[in-house]
Amino acid sequence: MPLMKRSRFSLYYLAAYLFPTALGLIFFPALIFKMMQSTGQYGDVIPRMAGGLALALGIIVVQIIRHDLDVLYSTIVAVRVVLVGLLVGLFAYTHDPFFLLVTAVVAIGMFWTAIALVLDRRQPVGD
Repeated sequence: MPLMKRSRFSLYYLAAYLFPTALGLIFFPALIFKMMQSTGQYGDVIPRMAGGLALALGIIVVQIIRHDLDVLYSTIVAVRVVLVGLLVGLFAYTHDPFFLLVTAVVAIGMFWTAIALVLDRRQPVGD
């Protein structure tokens, strides 16, 4: 059995937070916002839609992992760069700590995948 590439392994982190977050936003949006220290009022329709989008993204990420579509790994990093920028902007606009916590979670995975991708391109695991 070949060793798993570092960058592929880093995507498990992404899948691991997308699914619980998505299901939480779909079924318990108020609880999720309370757990994430939110100070804003966002209703329950838009958070449920965001949960549906996160669930769809999670399914795509699992397929990327399952099929080892390494050509998409750099795209996943780029998408998270955009998301981090958006989340920082939302925090600046709302001053809601929820957006800082989400930024931290997304940024950790973004850096992990980016670093792993660079290392994998330099020297694949097992070489």
